[in-house]
Amino acid sequence: MRIIVGISGASGIQYGVELLKALKGKKIETYLVMSEWAEKLIEIETDYAPKEVKKLAIKSFGNKEMDAPISSSSFLVDGMVVVPCSVKTASEIANAHTGTLLTRAADNVLKMKKTLVLGVRETPLSSPALEQMHKLSLAGAIVMPLAPGFYHKPKEIKDLFSFINGKIMDCLGIENTEFKRWE
Repeated sequence: MRIIVGISGASGIQYGVELLKALKGKKIETYLVMSEWAEKLIEIETDYAPKEVKKLAIKSFGNKEMDAPISSSSFLVDGMVVVPCSVKTASEIANAHTGTLLTRAADNVLKMKKTLVLGVRETPLSSPALEQMHKLSLAGAIVMPLAPGFYHKPKEIKDLFSFINGKIMDCLGIENTEFKRWE
């Protein structure tokens, strides 16, 4: 399986890092693209350097590398996840503003009718932001606020990341036991 992972400049960078680790553990082929703000937030919010996060993927690209294979819809993938996804990035995708590699890859995934999961982290949401997310949903994207459940009785913060990772993998059709399911 081939998945593009986008990390945008919203707080919650650890969600993207943990997803990359989980997909690597499942031997999923991942292609990473990070916005410039994501690289800055990695250093602010985590104990990782951007180069360490990039090593979690099969291949990583800069957001300005418009000649990267993932910029073309002829590069076949099974889906894409943007986590965390800023409202700015969601808006750019919703309006087909493809001026960055992250938004261009997302547009390709939508036009090829593949699964696009947007892990929106920002809260609260304005009416214009909600309108953009509605447009994305109508276009076939899965808008997934990064709001973990608690019915599995999480004991550590890692349990909250695992819950979200499991939900993302469910959306992509990847079997997983990342969290205890509702019974």
